[in-house]
Parts: sequence; structure tokens; C-alpha cells
Amino acid sequence: MIEGIRRFHEQDAEVKKEYYTRDFTKKVIFLSNFDLFQASSASWRDALLSTITPNPPDPIQLPLVCRDIVVEYSKQVKHLGYTLLELLSEALGLEPNHFKNMEFAKQGFFLAQYYPSCPEPELTLGTKRHTDPNFLTIVLQDQVGGLQILHENHWMDVPPIPGALVINTGDVLQIVTNGRFKSVEHRVLAQHEGPRISVASFFNSCFPPSSKVYTPIKELLSEENPPNDK
Repeated sequence: MIEGIRRFHEQDAEVKKEYYTRDFTKKVIFLSNFDLFQASSASWRDALLSTITPNPPDPIQLPLVCRDIVVEYSKQVKHLGYTLLELLSEALGLEPNHFKNMEFAKQGFFLAQYYPSCPEPELTLGTKRHTDPNFLTIVLQDQVGGLQILHENHWMDVPPIPGALVINTGDVLQIVTNGRFKSVEHRVLAQHEGPRISVASFFNSCFPPSSKVYTPIKELLSEENPPNDK
């Protein structure tokens, strides 16, 4: 998957622009910044986005250079997402299908990101600080590094481990578990070394932004553990 995404991003601009759009109703999108024209600064990256579930794109809609790889990876990461929902449910003392029945993996998409080498990394970020506004994120990254989390007001590196995936808990998971699982602020540094490639697969009950209201699961609440407003 890493090599397939590299091949896509390193094609000529004329080839990639076929997929460039800011129409987020499309199932396959190539773009640079989601918040272009809204944020005060741009991030140092390009991205290929594709839906995973419930309605993945027809394979012919995917770039030929990584088509078969993306189809297979999407199947595997969807299966992993369902497995993680079961494990998280059990960890909270709930039935294994609790989160799945709440459709927390109903909507899924991946963001395959390409961070070019940066001549002046002190002037920008690969991805600015944020928390994920979804339920769960599965991150595949190469060995370049640059991912950091905010821990006790200090930025800590998350060194890549060969063969390992990073699992991010999102804002929705923090809300419904009443803070038992924390949504951690993170960012990606721009670096002289590059390119850096990562594939973040996001799962939620609906695509953000959304007007859907989330509240703590009642089975996790008690007099000793009232609803948390954070």
C-alpha cells in the first residue's frame, strides 16, 4: 500500500489532476488541504482520498497505478476496524457487538498522504495539531517518522515500528465512553527527509462534519461516574 500510494503521488501532475476536486460527494478525490480558503496556513502534503464503506468506489474509478492494492487494502482495513470495535467493546465490559450495532464503522474512508521533503521545515507543518473528529483511525506509515502526540503539554515522537499500525481514538470515542478512552492531539512535522507516506483510515457512524449528537453510553454511567462534560 505504501509503494502503491507513492507511485500515485509521484506521477506527473497532468495524470493526477484527473482526480483533483473539492467535491466531497465523490468517492475518489485528490487534493492538498481540506480547509483551503479557511485555515490561516496550508499543510505540507498532498492526499488521495477514497471511501471504504458502506459504498466503496467501483475499481475502475481508482487510479490504475494503485487500483488492485487499494481494493485489497480497503477490504483488510475494514475487517480490522470491525475487530477493533469488538475489542474496545469488550474492554469496557460491553457485549462484543455493542459498538458495531451502534454503527461506529458504518462510514469509512482513507486518506493516503504524501509529505514531500521540505527545504525549510521550521516554517511549516506536515499536518497541523488536531484531534480526529471521528470514532477510530487506523494509521499505516512508512519509516520516515514525524508523527507526534501532545502529552502533558510536550510534543512526543511516535517512532514508526516496522509492521505495526497506529490506532488513534477519536473525539466521538472519547464522548461515548465518557472519557475512558482519550482523543489525543497530534501533528506531523515537515522534514528535510522525504517523502513521508501514511495512510489514515477513518471510521465513524457518519461523515463529519455532521449535526449528529453523541452522548455517553448509559451502561458506562453511574453515581460514581456521572456524564463528563470534557
